[in-house]
Amino acid sequence: MPLELHENQGRVSLDTIRRLYRRNARLTLYKLIHKTHPAELACVYRYLNSAERQDIFKYVQRMEGLPLFLQELDHALIPEIFENYSALETASIISVMPTEELAELLDSFPEENADDIKALLNSKEQAELSEVLQYADDSAGRIMSHEYMAFHASLTVAQAIEKFQLMGEDVEMPFYIYVVNQDEVMVGVLSLRQLLLNKPDLLLSEIMEKDFIYVTPREDQEVVAELVTQYNYLALPVLEKDRKLVGIITVDDVIDVIREEATEDMMKMAGAGEDEDILLKTTLQNAGTRFPWLMASWIGGVVALGIIGAFESLLNQTVALAAFIPVIMGMGGNVGTQTSTIIVRGIATGHVNLEEVSKVILKEIRVGMLLGIIYGLLLGILVGFQFIEFHSPVKLSLIVGLSIFSSMSLACLVASVIPIFLEKINFDPAISTGPFVTTAIDIIGVTLYFFIAGSFLSL
Repeated sequence: MPLELHENQGRVSLDTIRRLYRRNARLTLYKLIHKTHPAELACVYRYLNSAERQDIFKYVQRMEGLPLFLQELDHALIPEIFENYSALETASIISVMPTEELAELLDSFPEENADDIKALLNSKEQAELSEVLQYADDSAGRIMSHEYMAFHASLTVAQAIEKFQLMGEDVEMPFYIYVVNQDEVMVGVLSLRQLLLNKPDLLLSEIMEKDFIYVTPREDQEVVAELVTQYNYLALPVLEKDRKLVGIITVDDVIDVIREEATEDMMKMAGAGEDEDILLKTTLQNAGTRFPWLMASWIGGVVALGIIGAFESLLNQTVALAAFIPVIMGMGGNVGTQTSTIIVRGIATGHVNLEEVSKVILKEIRVGMLLGIIYGLLLGILVGFQFIEFHSPVKLSLIVGLSIFSSMSLACLVASVIPIFLEKINFDPAISTGPFVTTAIDIIGVTLYFFIAGSFLSL
C-alpha cells in the first residue's frame, strides 16, 4: 500500500473510531476494531486522548491480534492503559505475548508494578522470562525468538520435510532449517529451498552449509543489525559459547532495532535525549529531558558573550564588525553540523574506518577549506561593495573573508575529531552533533574573528 494511501486510511480509521466511541455504538466499534490490522490500530491509538484509549482498550484486548498490537504500541502509553487494571488482570492480558516481547513490555512499567506482574505469571512463563531477562537490554538475547526449526544432521530430506510439515505452523520464520548434532550443537544450516530441491534420501549433513554466520546472546543489537544488513539474511542463529543453538533473530526484529537506533541517534544529535516517545511525555518530562542538553548551548553562549565583551573597545572603534558576528558563527556552526552528522552516520554504518581516521579528518578539513574559500570570497566581495564608505573597505573584506575561511575550516576539524574521539573511548558519538560541537564551533569562530580583526585593524 502506498504511504499516502496508508496515511489517509489511518486518518479515516481514527475519525471513524472516535465517532463510534462518542455515539456509544459498541457493537459497530467492536467489529471495526477487530477488522483493523493491529499495527494500524496501534498507530491510530496514539492520537486518541487518555480517556478514549482506556475505554477502547477494553475492545482491543479481546482481539486475536492483541500481541502484535501491544508490540507495535508506543511503550510510553502502556502504564496509562493498564492504570485501572490490577496486577492479576494485567498479567492475564499481556501473558499472550511472545517472551522476548513481554520482557520489553514489562520495562515500560514502574519496577514495583513489573515485579508484581511477573510474580503472577505461571511457572513456565516466569522461567522463559527469566531466561530472556538475564541478558542486557540492548543485547541479541533480548530480541531472539525461541521458535525455530532445528533438525538433527542424521535426518534424511524426506524425514525433514515430514517433520517440517508437522512443526511449520508453530515457527515464526521457517525459511531456514538449523542443523544440530546429538549434543544440540549447531553444525550447519540450509534454506527451505535447498530442502525441497534435494533428493529425498540425502542426509541433511550432506546438503547443509557448514560455514554460517551467527551471533552470541550477549552481542550488541547494533552488531546483529549490521550483519543482517551486510549478508541480507532473513534470520540469524544465536549460539552460546559451546555453539549450542538457543534462538534466532529474525529480520523483522532487526528492522525494529535499526529504526530504534536511527531514531535514538537523531534525537541525540538534536540534543533532545534518546527517548523516541518524547512527544507522548508530559510537558514537564519533555522539558526535563531537553534541559541538560540546552544547558551546554547556554554556557557556550555565555562564553561567547564574554569573548565579545572582551573586545568591546574594538567593536566601539569599528561598529561594522558587529554586523558579521551572526554570519561567522552561523556558517561555522552549519558546516560543523554537516560534518559531524556525516561522521556519526559513517561510524554507525561502518563507512568510517576507525583505523584510518586521519584520511577522514583531512578530507573533511579540505572540504571546509574549499567551502571557506568560496564563501569567504563571496562575503568579502559583498562587504567591499556594501561598506564602500568604510575608511578601509579592503581590510574589512579581508577580515570577514579570512574569518569565514578559518571558522569553516576549523569547524570541520572539530566536528570530525570529536565524534571519532568519543567512539574511540566507547562513548556514543551521536551526542557530539548536538549542542557540544555547535557550541565549541561558535566559541572558536567568534574568537578567531576578533583576533583576525584586531590584527588587521592594528596595522
